[in-house]
Amino acid sequence: MPAEVLDRDALLAAYQVDGPLDEPDLRSVAELATHVCAVPYAVVNLISEHFQHQVAAVGITPSVCARGDAMCAVTIGEPEPVEVPDARDDPRFAANPFVTGRLGLVRFYAASQLRSPSGAVLGTLCVFDETTGALTAPQRHALDLLAGQAVAALELRRAYRALTATVRDLADARVELERSNGQLAAFAGQVSHDLRNPLAGVTGFLELLADHPAVAGETTARRHVERALAAAGRMRAMVDDLLAYARVGGTLSTGRVDLGVLLREVLDDVPPGTFDAARLDLGVLPTVRGDTTQLRAVLANVVANAVRCARPDRPLVLRTRARPAGDRWIVEIADNGIGVPPERREEAFELLRQVHEPGTVAGGSGIGLATCRRIVSAHGGSISLDDGLDGGTAVTITLPSA
Repeated sequence: MPAEVLDRDALLAAYQVDGPLDEPDLRSVAELATHVCAVPYAVVNLISEHFQHQVAAVGITPSVCARGDAMCAVTIGEPEPVEVPDARDDPRFAANPFVTGRLGLVRFYAASQLRSPSGAVLGTLCVFDETTGALTAPQRHALDLLAGQAVAALELRRAYRALTATVRDLADARVELERSNGQLAAFAGQVSHDLRNPLAGVTGFLELLADHPAVAGETTARRHVERALAAAGRMRAMVDDLLAYARVGGTLSTGRVDLGVLLREVLDDVPPGTFDAARLDLGVLPTVRGDTTQLRAVLANVVANAVRCARPDRPLVLRTRARPAGDRWIVEIADNGIGVPPERREEAFELLRQVHEPGTVAGGSGIGLATCRRIVSAHGGSISLDDGLDGGTAVTITLPSA
């Protein structure tokens, strides 16, 4: 099969053409063609491998006919528009059933090819009459322009259908995502429950053991128990973080969120004494559009990381700044802690990825920043790590303005 036939049939499939189309724009093109060319008949034809599809027509009822009977099937192979004053005198059409009387009595016939943006010939816009005739130069030019308009209408139809299909797929994907998120949250909740109960038992027994005279009075034994208690505490924190991560991604309850107020609430929740020696340089933060609960979790995680990663040899400094960027705000929360190497900053947002040594003061669960990214992404924003103060870390968050 010739390549042009394959291209044309693929395009017709994209247009979803198998007969007359209920497209007012195409009907208007045909009507305008009859007026401009002063003839009673005009048809927008699309030619497939085996058929001619009359997708819009004036003067006749649009239908589908065999390609071998179609005059326009000949025209699409011509390099230029075709004009025939009397089809009976043209060897290309003299024996055609639309000329001989079997299907019609066409005498005058003119057609301009419908060329897709890729250059493939899809069919024609043809005008005809049962008497002989001819077009003027302006009429020929107008017929060519109208053929281009017919292609534009077809392209619009194809684009609309593609957009509709995409929207439908996205809607289906969203439903499936919400279902999956619900299942993930339920599963994580069950696993969390199943882990917390035995973990609470382990912690309780360790606390009893720590107070037992045989342990309390023996330095080495007590140190081992304290290490076990610390490990249990980290395990409990990891379970809580995993549950928080699983719950992110559901429907957002969005509204106006004052990040300055939210940050002050987060700082108020920090254990007493945490910032006694610290310097807080809190600039004015904006009001954004988002989910208060989830954005509070982001700020709480960033503050917790800054506290955990503070250098032991100097007081913690925490600085906040914000600047507008079009319809968004860019918020920066910087600290002077131990920092994150540039080559590992993106890695820090991967689930269960730790960029500091596990078990160290700075070594977290590897879940917090992954949760932050899920939350910020769900808001249509972004989050990244940059250079902070004196080798520390700056967390840059972009969120939509309120």
